[in-house]
Amino acid sequence: MLSELRVQHFAIIDDLTLHFAPGLNVFSGETGAGKSIIIEALGFVLGARGDVSLIKDGATKMSVQASFFSNVLPADLRKQYGLTADQFTLRRELDNKGKNKAFVEGHPVTVNALAQIGQALVDFHGQHDHQSLLHANVHLTLLDQFAKHEKLVNQVAAAWKTVQTIKAKLEAVRLSAQEKERLLDMSQYQLDEIERVSPKDGEDMELEQTLPKLKHAGKLLELAAEAYDHLYSADSSAVSRVGKAARALNAMAQLDENLAELAQNVNEALVSVEDAANTLADYKDGLDVDETALDKMLERHEKIKRLKLKYGPEISDILKTAEALRVQIDNLKHADEHAHDLLHELANAQKGLLKLAQNLHDKRLNAADKLAAQITAQIKPLGFNQVRFAVAVEMDEENIGANGADKVEFLFSPNPGQALRPLKNIASGGEISRVMLGLKTVLASTIPVMVFDEVDAGIGGETGWLVGEKLRACAQGRQVLCVTHLAQVAAQANQNFHVDKQAHKNTTHVTISALTDKKLTAEIARMLGGGNEKSAAYSHAQELLDKAKRKNS
Repeated sequence: MLSELRVQHFAIIDDLTLHFAPGLNVFSGETGAGKSIIIEALGFVLGARGDVSLIKDGATKMSVQASFFSNVLPADLRKQYGLTADQFTLRRELDNKGKNKAFVEGHPVTVNALAQIGQALVDFHGQHDHQSLLHANVHLTLLDQFAKHEKLVNQVAAAWKTVQTIKAKLEAVRLSAQEKERLLDMSQYQLDEIERVSPKDGEDMELEQTLPKLKHAGKLLELAAEAYDHLYSADSSAVSRVGKAARALNAMAQLDENLAELAQNVNEALVSVEDAANTLADYKDGLDVDETALDKMLERHEKIKRLKLKYGPEISDILKTAEALRVQIDNLKHADEHAHDLLHELANAQKGLLKLAQNLHDKRLNAADKLAAQITAQIKPLGFNQVRFAVAVEMDEENIGANGADKVEFLFSPNPGQALRPLKNIASGGEISRVMLGLKTVLASTIPVMVFDEVDAGIGGETGWLVGEKLRACAQGRQVLCVTHLAQVAAQANQNFHVDKQAHKNTTHVTISALTDKKLTAEIARMLGGGNEKSAAYSHAQELLDKAKRKNS
């Protein structure tokens, strides 16, 4: 569960801390008030793409920190990042020069590490994500996600890659000598460029942390020596003066016991000052004012930076490029030697790929029926009378790719007597939203936090109430964060937040406040059309809250 989120200088937020409740947490407010910014901030700290344009005007960086209960994180990730306490904290910063810093429990990590943890913690559904259901290429990904046959999918991908590698070798054989030499020279040049630097994964982060200290080593050494002299070296040093005072007070305490506590305090202060002096001495001795080492480190940092611009954006990408270049160089150098064997090797590889693709197709067919049944069960209570939902899986042996040979499409019939047709052809916006809610409920069964940004788009009335019930049910045993414009949804929350945007002179600020009692009723009334405590909207709001309380008591 997400327990706390702190957002600083993010978009139009100055400094905001939110505490979340278990169950359904709802954000409401006027259109344009900034409700979705909270969702974006959470995505940012969990590894989503950062944009310097989101840094608040006048600030040099933005920062988001999220605290989670550690029992929701898989054991392998807890072990990997050394998380043993009941809670752990993730933090990410982005400055106006585009530099990211990421931390797990205060320890530096990569942004990819935050994304890895985020995938295990939170499932996001943005304002426009339901539109992805209109694209059939997304349906295959969703089916595989549901079926959890990742191992077989990876085997198919590996087999397909093997086929492509063999084809590339054959292509290299067919190249003209001039073209082959040109490709070989270019590949060798790029590989040499990388190998001359030989970057290590994570080295850029280490350099960025070490360089500032080296750059200022001379000044740090001067200041450390000066501080040490004040504390210890000179006759009038702090240690000398405090020591004299301690000896005098110890003698006084022998004569007046009321001074015993004061004497003890000064003795402790003497120990603290001596410890500080010793620590400072060690720090001073450990500083290395080595201009040559600094120049070499700056030069290496610049070389790695240039490689990242050409082959990055991360060092891991550079290393992958180097490995791919080695394979390509080897293929080009030895292509002529293996021309006859390659055709036989290709035939065997294609046969193996087809067998794996057929196996994957059979498993997808089986999973398709189960997914369709579970989605139907989830969306039926959301205002559909006799809804039918199916997942069509068709295999094309002549077009096997990295994902196999299947074309997958979701079919939908919202009304009795209406034939199943592609979802994109017949579903309205409100129907798509409800299908996506059912799909997310099925797919995110093991994800502890679910986030919905306006999943209720295009619906209202009694259907809105049913969607609120589904969100409340989803939040049982997990946590759901939801941005909504529907009073029927907001009334069923375990925790309500009101988002308000205020403009003052040339600046804009967002405030978010937790709602209870009359303030909550007034917010529900506003969503129903507004009015004072004697208005019909206010009475209706109270009825919705009472209904939700009865339903969930």
